[in-house]
Amino acid sequence: VWLERTGGEGSVHLEDIPETPEAWLDTELAEKWAGIRKVRRVVTAALEVQRRDKVIGASLEAAPVVHVEDAEVLAALKTVTFDDICITSAISLTSDPAPAEAFRMPEIEGVGVVFETADGDKCQRCWKILPDVGAHAHAGTCGRCNAALD
Repeated sequence: VWLERTGGEGSVHLEDIPETPEAWLDTELAEKWAGIRKVRRVVTAALEVQRRDKVIGASLEAAPVVHVEDAEVLAALKTVTFDDICITSAISLTSDPAPAEAFRMPEIEGVGVVFETADGDKCQRCWKILPDVGAHAHAGTCGRCNAALD
């Protein structure tokens, strides 16, 4: 594309990237996603322990319970499809205190993850493990994938 658009002059790697307009800056949105990314770090680290211990082979085999103390962060997590962000089949979010056995990261306070395996069968389209797989018109699919195929 660079060669076509510029007539073959120079290199895209040597070009300055234009300044982002100030009007595009959304501090509130940036803070929301910073909180989401922190919680995701704890979830993915907890899943990595399970993968290392051969409990799971892939993150889609998990349906962890995530304990979040910060009410604002918990509210932000509920506005997104956090299971998709963490690449898990399901995820439960709670403000309940994390039990002693919950996975924690010392540098991220107020977040604990209790590992649970996903219940159900593997969807042939999205690969999530869900209880409703096989209960729809399109064999071997979950409800979401079945609707997409209609």
